[in-house]
Amino acid sequence: MSPELRASLQRRLGVEVRAAKRLGGGDINEAFEVSLEDGRDIFVKTHPSPPPNMFGAEARGLVWLDRAEAIRVPKVLAVSDEEPAYLALELLIAARRRPDFDEELGRSLAALHAFGAPTFGLDHDNYIGRLPQSNATAADWPSFYWQSRLEPQLRLACDRGLIDGSCRARFEALSSALAERAGPAEPPSRLHGDLWGGNLHVDELGRPCLIDPAVYGGHREVDLAMMRLFGGFGERVFAAYEEVSPLAPGADERVPLYQLYPLLVHVNLFGGSYVGAVERALAACV
Repeated sequence: MSPELRASLQRRLGVEVRAAKRLGGGDINEAFEVSLEDGRDIFVKTHPSPPPNMFGAEARGLVWLDRAEAIRVPKVLAVSDEEPAYLALELLIAARRRPDFDEELGRSLAALHAFGAPTFGLDHDNYIGRLPQSNATAADWPSFYWQSRLEPQLRLACDRGLIDGSCRARFEALSSALAERAGPAEPPSRLHGDLWGGNLHVDELGRPCLIDPAVYGGHREVDLAMMRLFGGFGERVFAAYEEVSPLAPGADERVPLYQLYPLLVHVNLFGGSYVGAVERALAACV
């Protein structure tokens, strides 16, 4: 940990830093377990040159999720988007999962979604991974999903030469059919926005906890579709969710549609190896 980061933490937290231990596992930021003189251990992640407002947007997202009081997220302790840029959070110490972990996760996620959002979108932009995520609002879900989700990622992939013209044409055809393919109209749900297995943690009581959000108001099936994309969530999670908040007819058929966004994000983050998955999901939609 740099002397500048240590000094900024001490100034913002009002307590001396006793020790800092580097943690592994992150692919974007450096992470530390920091011990404070008041006896607390906290989590700090930092980046030497992050995109503008990256940590501030994440902090706002965690607070936005926490307002629902539906599922635990780490408390924000301090944040800075000036050099040294960092986000300080409460440290999550994982215990063994409780026997009803999956059921609690499903019910809690249903409660989070049901808490709702003011609109499709958000009053500020944020990031998904290290990619900018526009949250420009729209009056209806199909418009938002195309204008602020699929089209920006598709344009970026095309500009980088990762997706060809024929694939772009099929996306354009999908855009014309989104109003009928997107499912029955629902009010905007409060979404985590990047809900893969790596962003699910266990707290000290063995209960579920969510980290690293990319929040916005959107269709709840987007979170659920991403949970199915890379695994890590048992079927009991989805069953418990539907016991509380049944999905509209046709939800299973819409899973590929709502996996298109995270798949396009993965194309832009990790390259052409994900293009085949995009094309298969697209073929299921048009």
